[in-house]
Amino acid sequence: MAFKGTKKRSQLDLELEIENMGAHLNAYTSREQTVYYAKAFSKDLPRAVEILADIIQNSTLGEAEIERERGVILREMQEVETNLQEVVFDYLHATAYQNTALGRTILGPTENIKSINRKDLVDYITTHYKGPRIVLAAAGGVSHDELLELAKFHFGDSLSRHKGEVPALPPCKFTGSEIRVRDDKMPLAHLAVAVEAVGWAHPDTLCLMVANTLIGNWDRSFGGGMNLSSKLAQLSCHGNLCHSFQSFNTSYTDTGLWGLYMVCEPATVADMLHVVQKEWMRLCTSVTESEVARAKNLLKTNMLLQLDGSTPICEDIGRQMLCYNRRIPIPELEARIDAVNAETIREVCTKYIYDKSPAIAAVGPIERLPEFNQIRSNMCWLRD
Repeated sequence: MAFKGTKKRSQLDLELEIENMGAHLNAYTSREQTVYYAKAFSKDLPRAVEILADIIQNSTLGEAEIERERGVILREMQEVETNLQEVVFDYLHATAYQNTALGRTILGPTENIKSINRKDLVDYITTHYKGPRIVLAAAGGVSHDELLELAKFHFGDSLSRHKGEVPALPPCKFTGSEIRVRDDKMPLAHLAVAVEAVGWAHPDTLCLMVANTLIGNWDRSFGGGMNLSSKLAQLSCHGNLCHSFQSFNTSYTDTGLWGLYMVCEPATVADMLHVVQKEWMRLCTSVTESEVARAKNLLKTNMLLQLDGSTPICEDIGRQMLCYNRRIPIPELEARIDAVNAETIREVCTKYIYDKSPAIAAVGPIERLPEFNQIRSNMCWLRD
């Protein structure tokens, strides 16, 4: 709705202005953050900031446009439902964070999309779009002092108008549990298994990121074989256990999910899960210094590659300001990664993985997936 017109610009005016500047205007939402962004020539910085300020603070939210957008979002939902990885991760959040805000999908349930009205949108914006919750970030050909002046000029009112407490996000409780959606007509089983990790600012975050990099990811198209660096990739490739897997470490303000997503043949689901849990136990008990050194180097490389371009740098600044109230310098990050060793990996993994109850989401032909109690008991050291 932000792009459907403001008090001083119709939708057509807004689109023409952006087109004529040769600029790009868009927005996206994650479970914890909403981002409105513009890409433009550096000479057009004042206009870009003014347009962003206008759409965030003065959107008309017309009734007719709301009706039209309902259909768009319902169609988006259908698209998401065809992306099985997204579906599995939505189920994983729904079971891991049941009855909390993180358990909800980003688009929300169909009945909400059909019933939401203008008052709901206005109430949400006036409650949540407050100065202390907003970061204005920029990267590229930008003068910081000029950006500061523009922020004061265009967002000054929303900063000075702010009185009282900003609504805090309620903490989200993790529950070890599972969701199974069995569909034997599907060719492959899609499965995610995760334990509760930590929030962005927690000191153990980087250690869990190194452990996550150590598990790594693999796809049949990679080639490699027994020379792959990840032990799990070697086992998966050698035993033909899965089509692909990827480890993940998803952080939120006060919690996180650390785990693995895998796509398997129906016959190999149990074997693959067994190997994964065995590898997790190895992280807790006998991971080696050479493996950790490799994972640290890879993590540093991946972090730097993610900052390739002004758009990801701008997003990184905004996210870090929201999470840490500062941008952590690269040398500091590297020093903190360098401080991790095999002993700290074993300690931290034992703290979050060993003998913990996991959250599991599985979709497809999952008849051979072991029962939850069996999976739970394998979160301790396995005896073959």
